[in-house]
Amino acid sequence: MKEYIINKIYELRIEKGVTQESLAEKVGVSRQTIIAIEKGNYTPSINLSLRLAHFFGMPVEKIFKISYEK
Repeated sequence: MKEYIINKIYELRIEKGVTQESLAEKVGVSRQTIIAIEKGNYTPSINLSLRLAHFFGMPVEKIFKISYEK
């Protein structure tokens, strides 16, 4: 069974009305990092995950989930 991380960064960012650039600046990464996270091509570190959770005002578990491919 393959394990991968899914996230709601794109949806939350759109809901909040912020650009990728603005979010990147707020959490201290590049816009390319935000793009990669939104596309599911990059799993952020715990530190970055916590910064994103703080920015969106919700627990990490509400943003990131483990999914299993059968």
